[in-house]
Amino acid sequence: MPQLPSLTETELTRRKFLSNLGKGIGLAALSVASVSSLLEQLNAATKSVEHLSPEETAMDEDFWFEIQQAFSVTRGITNLNNGGVSPSPKIVTEALIRYIWEQEDCTAYTMWQIMEPQCETIRTGLADVFGVDREEIAITRNASESLEILLMGMDLKSGDEILTTTQDYPRMLTTLRQRELRENISLKLIKVPIAPKNIDDIAQKFIDGITSRTKVILMSHVINITGQILPVKKVCDYAKSKGIEVIVDGAHSFAHFDFKQKDLNCDYYGTSLHKWMYAPKGTGLLYVKKEKIEKIWSLMATEKTQAKDIRKYEEIGTHSAAPKLAIGEAILFHNGIGAKRKEERLRYLSRYWMNKLKGLPNVRFHTSFDANQSCGVANVEIVGVDIAALYGYLMGTHKIYTTTINHDEFKGMRITPNVYTTLKELDRFCDVMENVAKKGLPK
Repeated sequence: MPQLPSLTETELTRRKFLSNLGKGIGLAALSVASVSSLLEQLNAATKSVEHLSPEETAMDEDFWFEIQQAFSVTRGITNLNNGGVSPSPKIVTEALIRYIWEQEDCTAYTMWQIMEPQCETIRTGLADVFGVDREEIAITRNASESLEILLMGMDLKSGDEILTTTQDYPRMLTTLRQRELRENISLKLIKVPIAPKNIDDIAQKFIDGITSRTKVILMSHVINITGQILPVKKVCDYAKSKGIEVIVDGAHSFAHFDFKQKDLNCDYYGTSLHKWMYAPKGTGLLYVKKEKIEKIWSLMATEKTQAKDIRKYEEIGTHSAAPKLAIGEAILFHNGIGAKRKEERLRYLSRYWMNKLKGLPNVRFHTSFDANQSCGVANVEIVGVDIAALYGYLMGTHKIYTTTINHDEFKGMRITPNVYTTLKELDRFCDVMENVAKKGLPK
């Protein structure tokens, strides 16, 4: 591989990552010129803010202008629904396309003997981001697949109880209800406070919900409909003392804010990589602590020899290697920005629009302003205004794309800007929302 540009001390994480992975990681997916150009751009941008704290960098619009240029998103629509699925930087999309073409050349040989083995370097890169052993990481297609492997793969018997919340992701509740019907296990749902003053109040709800029959707890690291960060470590610590397994849904936390597995003390974790990691659509991650792998069944049958191998969870039949390999460029981009800088920018963007709308008539937030309880995802309601009609007005008249949340416990609009979002776009959103809050929707 040609000599890459030198990096500043603020980019040691990226340097370590590339060094560890050597000639893997999918850098071959781009031309040398493209890789060098990216590194030079990131190097120059980070050098300009290396004297600033992540919080200060979050407000440096010149730095984030450089990051915004890495995306090819339209400015004809203001996309404030990045929580559903996020655009990828251009280098990720280019890598994906190049890998797709590559695997069309003598496909059976190229896919299975050249490309699939290179996915091991991606496994190493993801393990590095999460702070775990590479033999504890499976590359899946999304958070749903990762979590269903766990939820369907744990041995439970009639009468055993699984504890989760009424605000958990619908697909996971559907999964548990299927086991409830087929195996007569018990699904117990608790209500967690919305935007509590103290995050420990949520932990106490889980603890109070545990009974003598509780065998498994499913909890979101970030609740997808409100952006509420849950006290995962506190619940995991308590559950382990009682011999209860905890499955963590990290669909909205991985690469969103800066943390490692040790900060959660979890044994099981599933996430999508096409949200905040900006990887190709249909990529995910599953973490299973090494000594737990043998006891969790795979969704598709595997050989006995794979019983302790994390790769048994990747047995899904023939599939493209291209999306998996292009995860490498997404990791490169993530580490190039810096996880903590990215976290603070996402929180800054969220607080920017939240603070502009705070105090307006009829505006109600279903998300805490506390930095420990939320980052880039928030939920807002204009009381008295139909959320479906508001969604239609924002998109139809102003081309501002959001998503509505119609839950039994509250109604609102989930807003998720991203690193490519500009303050001008958020100003425009706030202007429209302020006008509706004061005057209602146009007749």
